[in-house]
Amino acid sequence: MTPPVTGRPGRDRKATRYEAPPGYPDTGHLRQRPRVAVVGGGIAGLAAAAALSERGVEVRLLEREPQLGGRVAGWTTTLADGSVAGMNRGFHAFFRQYYNLRGLLRRADPALARLRPVEDYPLLHREGFRDSFARLPRTPPWNALAFVAHSPSFTFGDLARLGTRAAIPLGQVRVPRTYGQLDDLDADAFLAQIRFPRRARHLAFEVFSRSFFAEPTQLSAAELATMFHIYFLGSSEGLVFDVADDCFSRALWDPLAAHLRRCGASVRTGTSVERVERGGTRRWAVVHRTGTEPPERTEVDGVVLALDVRGLRAVVDSSPDLGDDDWRRRVGRLRTAPPFLVSRFWLDRPVHPARAPFLCTSGFGCLDNISVLERYERTARDWSRRTGGSVVELHSYALRGEPDVERLRQGVLGELRRVYPETGAAGVVDERHEIRDDCPLFPPGGFTDRPPVRTPDPFVTVAGDLTRVDLPVALMERAATSGFMAANVLLGEWGVHGHDLWSVPQGGRWPLLDRLEYVRPAPRRHRTAAPARAEVARDAAVPVREVPAGQPGQRPVERSS
Repeated sequence: MTPPVTGRPGRDRKATRYEAPPGYPDTGHLRQRPRVAVVGGGIAGLAAAAALSERGVEVRLLEREPQLGGRVAGWTTTLADGSVAGMNRGFHAFFRQYYNLRGLLRRADPALARLRPVEDYPLLHREGFRDSFARLPRTPPWNALAFVAHSPSFTFGDLARLGTRAAIPLGQVRVPRTYGQLDDLDADAFLAQIRFPRRARHLAFEVFSRSFFAEPTQLSAAELATMFHIYFLGSSEGLVFDVADDCFSRALWDPLAAHLRRCGASVRTGTSVERVERGGTRRWAVVHRTGTEPPERTEVDGVVLALDVRGLRAVVDSSPDLGDDDWRRRVGRLRTAPPFLVSRFWLDRPVHPARAPFLCTSGFGCLDNISVLERYERTARDWSRRTGGSVVELHSYALRGEPDVERLRQGVLGELRRVYPETGAAGVVDERHEIRDDCPLFPPGGFTDRPPVRTPDPFVTVAGDLTRVDLPVALMERAATSGFMAANVLLGEWGVHGHDLWSVPQGGRWPLLDRLEYVRPAPRRHRTAAPARAEVARDAAVPVREVPAGQPGQRPVERSS
C-alpha cells in the first residue's frame, strides 16, 4: 500500500493538521474483517474507499455511472473524423490548498505528475476591465494589497470605502462561526452591506459564487466569505492551480481505482444501489443492480452514502430503516443548483497563441468562461497538432427555465467570437454539449440543515460536497474531506486509527482585525431568490448566533512549520 503523505502538504506554514483519534493500525485485531459498502464513486466515495481499504476494511465500491469520478468524471468520444477525444463535464481547477484531495490523488500519483500548473486566472469584463492573479505574492495580506494596486476594477479608494466593521468576517473566517454570522444573508446582499464596489462585483461573483453554479442571490454569504478565505484572504497557497493533463479517467481515477484494488477493494461501475435495509448476519444489506441483471443483496457492517443530492434522496426514500424522521427530513430538503451547460467545440483553425488556457468572463451574455484545451489536455493537443485547429470549451452557469441547447449554442458561439475575434471565421468540425443540474445548492439559511457526516446510526455515514463540514473547505476539497471523515467515523467504531486531515488556517491573518468585533449593519432592502430562508431579526447590531458543531471530533493539533 502507498502510505499517505506526511509533513507539510503545501507551502503555507500555517496550514492546520487535524489529528484523527488514536486506535489500532488496522482491522487485524477484530474477529471478523468488517465490510463496508461505499455507495458512489465520486471524489467523496473514492476518498472513503481509500481510507477504509488502507486500514484493512473490505470495501465494496458501487458506482451508478460507467466511469468513476462523479461530477469530475471523464470519458472518451469518437469525433466525426474518426479520432477519439477526451470528454468531461467541464473545467476543474485543482487548487494547491486542496490538501486532502491532493493527498487522495497522491495514493496513485505520489509526485502529482498528472497535474500541470496554470499560472493565471484572468477575468475579463464586458466594460473592458481585465483582472489577473498572475505574479501576485501569495501570502495575505500582501496578495490582496498587490492585487488592489494592479486591478482596474478594485482600487485603493474602493478599499478605503469598504464598511470595515461589516467586512470583518472576510478577514477572520472561522467555521462554523462565520455561518452563524452570515448564513442568513445572500452573497449579493452581503457585498452591498460592506459597500463592495459594483464594478468589481464580477471579481466576487465570477471567481467565487459561480463556482457553485448559482446566482449570488441564491448563495449563502457565509459560503462566499469562506471561499474568499480559502483561496485568497486566509491561505498563502494563492489562486494558482493545477489541471489534469489528460482526460480525468485516464489521468486520475483509473490509477486510483487500481490503487483501491491493490488494497483489496472491489470497484464496480454501472451498478446502481436501490435501497439499504437491515441485514441478517451483518448489520446492513445493500440492494444493488448492474445493468439489466437481477438485483443483488450484499450484507455489510457499515455504509458510506457518497451520492449527489438526487441520488441520496432516492436511496433514503426507498430505505425506511435509514436514520430518524428529523434526519430524513433534512435530506429531503436538500436542493440542487440551477442547470448549467458545458459546450466543447472542435474548430478548424487555432485561437491566437497568446490566449490563456482559462479565461473567466463577465457581462458576455450566457458565456461565463472559455477554456482552450490544447493548452493542457493531451487528446486535445494531439488533435490540434494533427489538424491545425483548436478545441475550446464554453461554460454557461445558473441557467433559467428549460435550457435549450441550440439557442444557448448560438449565444455562446457569438460571445466567443466577440471575446476572441479570430474565431469568427472558424468552422465547427465537431461539438459536444452537456447540460447538468446535479450540483448542490447552498442557499441562505441552509447551513444548519445540511446533513453532517454522522447519521443517527454510527455505522452509516454521509459524504460529499453536500454535507456539513465544520472546516474551511469547499467544492472538490469538501467532497474529499467528507469522504475521509466518513471513513474515520467507521474506523473509530472498530477501534482503528483514522486519517489525519488538513485545512487552510481558521481565523484571519490580520491581528488587528481579530481584535475587532463584527457588527451587522442596519438592514437594507435587497432582493433574494431564496424563498425558504429563515427570517432573522436585523437590527443595527444583530448579535452573532452560534452554530453548534456538527462534525466528528478531529481536533487541530498543529500548524505546519
